[in-house]
Amino acid sequence: MKIALDEDYFRSVMFGLQDGLVSTTGLVVGISAGVSDRAIIILAAFVAISVEASSMAAGEYSSEKAVHQLDKRHRHRDDLIIGAILMFFSYLIAGLIPVLPFLFFPVDIARMISVPAALISLFGIGYLKGKIVKDKALRSAAEMFIIGGLATAIGLIVGVLLKV
Repeated sequence: MKIALDEDYFRSVMFGLQDGLVSTTGLVVGISAGVSDRAIIILAAFVAISVEASSMAAGEYSSEKAVHQLDKRHRHRDDLIIGAILMFFSYLIAGLIPVLPFLFFPVDIARMISVPAALISLFGIGYLKGKIVKDKALRSAAEMFIIGGLATAIGLIVGVLLKV
């Protein structure tokens, strides 16, 4: 079976990377603002990454299956399982980026490393996406950076407001 970088696979990877970074960064920053127990932050992050990566893969599979079923001209030739696997691993790998600092540093320092690491990663992914699709790479990078920054800010605000 030949695996080409078609639009469906590219979408799966980009969606997984972006959502893995944005969701997990918002989660760990919000939780770390609300609780100071490093073990709770790490546990919550790994549970969230595992569940969300699995959920995203399942959603990828079922939504792409629906697209295939609607496509009476059979234009979609991507393998549903491969798309789901790409989504799962893209989400999982990207989700680890904002979590890793919490494994090695105290919470306050980890938060200060986690957020820039995630935002820089989003900027890089956005730039790469722009290059691959032959569009404005800096604009694409800035869009991903802003989206990630807003989601992170929401997580931080909720964590501070609901601090336990």
